[in-house]
Amino acid sequence: MHPNCCCRVTYNRTSVLRLSRSDCFIFPGADVPKRSRYKIAAEVPLTRRVVLSMVPGSCLLPPPGKMASEDCDMPMAPESEMSEEEIEREAEGFKEQGNAFYIKKDYSEAFNFYTKAIDACPKNASYYRNRAATLMMLNRHREALEDAQQAVRLDDMFVKGYLREGKCHLSLGNGMAASRSFQRVLELEPDNTQAPPELKHAKAVLEYERMAEIDFEKRDFRKCVFCMDRALEYAPACHRFKILKAECLALLGRYPEAQSVASDILRMDSTNGDALYVRGLCLYYEDCIEKAVQFFVQALRMAPDHEKARLACRNAKALKAKKEEGNNAFKDGNYEAAYDLYSAALTIDPNNIKTNAKLYCNRGTVGSKLKKLEQAIEDCTNAVKLDETYIKAYLRRAQCYLDTEQYEEAVRDYEKVYQTEKTKEHKHLLKTAQLELKKSKRKDYYKILGVDKNATDDEIKKAYRKRALMHHPDRHSGASPEMQKEEEKKFKEVGEAFTVLSDPKKKARYDSGQDLDEEGMNMGDFDANNIFKAFFGGPGGYSFEANPSSGPGNFFFQFG
Repeated sequence: MHPNCCCRVTYNRTSVLRLSRSDCFIFPGADVPKRSRYKIAAEVPLTRRVVLSMVPGSCLLPPPGKMASEDCDMPMAPESEMSEEEIEREAEGFKEQGNAFYIKKDYSEAFNFYTKAIDACPKNASYYRNRAATLMMLNRHREALEDAQQAVRLDDMFVKGYLREGKCHLSLGNGMAASRSFQRVLELEPDNTQAPPELKHAKAVLEYERMAEIDFEKRDFRKCVFCMDRALEYAPACHRFKILKAECLALLGRYPEAQSVASDILRMDSTNGDALYVRGLCLYYEDCIEKAVQFFVQALRMAPDHEKARLACRNAKALKAKKEEGNNAFKDGNYEAAYDLYSAALTIDPNNIKTNAKLYCNRGTVGSKLKKLEQAIEDCTNAVKLDETYIKAYLRRAQCYLDTEQYEEAVRDYEKVYQTEKTKEHKHLLKTAQLELKKSKRKDYYKILGVDKNATDDEIKKAYRKRALMHHPDRHSGASPEMQKEEEKKFKEVGEAFTVLSDPKKKARYDSGQDLDEEGMNMGDFDANNIFKAFFGGPGGYSFEANPSSGPGNFFFQFG
């Protein structure tokens, strides 16, 4: 641009040189009003590089009688045209600058200069190869592959081009295509030292991919993740491997990791149906079924033939509907129907761990209502096997253990709950279970007398009368020594039980789980015979006589 010219020159999209509209031009010796502006347009096709210059002394004022808005021809003269040699030299300069930026790891600038070199000499294969290397460093692997393929199309003997093409294929997980590229390198240059290790990597990727497919079919998801991790060491840009790994992580219940992998892919490609499916799968397995369905539907929009997304969407809708039906039946008190509906829901998708854990717990709750306590315990156990953090299942099972007098198991479950959530309610439940466990290790006086824990005083007396007469030693005087000893023990226990349960103070302490030996209530110092005598009216008030019509050891009781 002339130092006295304020003309603005730009390249438009059709690759022509255009002088901007309504710009002021001032040249030495030209008498042009300072504020005069004219529409000046000149277009020159840039099929070859052309140097334009303003012709000195040209008048920019419009001829008399013409409006200032009309076009004014500006005389221009091409001074020189660059030769092919000059263009190539300029392109080489761009390439060298690109190399310098590449060494500095300024890959964006390197890409810009390699692109300029390609624009200047679009038939030079090495420029495409260099730009492919830069694109790989910018994580634009698919574009890099396109450049590498263009390089070997331009020069089918270009060893470095085939090497770059192979590396692009390998990074994208195309093990077979990568192998072909590296083998081509060895055909052209048998002594090449770079191709053999790369070929080995390509074969390793193919083998890991093969093993992963087998492991996935076997549902060995941990091993599948291992294989994909190894393959991704050589193919870091392979979305297919990442998706398979993410799906396996979801199936293993490692949802945050799976979500992270899928989200990384969606940041680069928001329309990736596989990644959308994995996001939905994670939500589905975390029991966020409504959100999961939205992702499955979106995945099917992007990929209408995505069979996994279609199946998962169908299962999610069916599971949600069946679970809600069971909940409604339970609320209505229709426990049998609720039990059947939860059972049907459990058959829909065995892989949905969290939802199935809730279904097992729900069915366990229904089982406890139906007095199927052992079945309820089994369902709650299945729930905590699926989800070890499921507090509600532990609480339900603990209550069932209490109801079946399995106190140690109940205490263990309540301890687990309290360690996880230290609330007042959980502390109270734990103490209650511990008390019941302590009480269970003492003699069960109610059981000894054969009465309920809510028995009245009259019921306790009647029970004592019956049991005392049944186990009195005199009644078994003709029995074997072992039998006599056993009956004497039972007779003493009956007396002990009656002593406690017939005394309101002792009974209250016993029912609260307190130690009866405290406060002078030593249960080892009483005489069962004295209790018996006191109950039946003292000496002479009873006698045991042999029944002459019966065999040895048979007696009847007779009041005096």
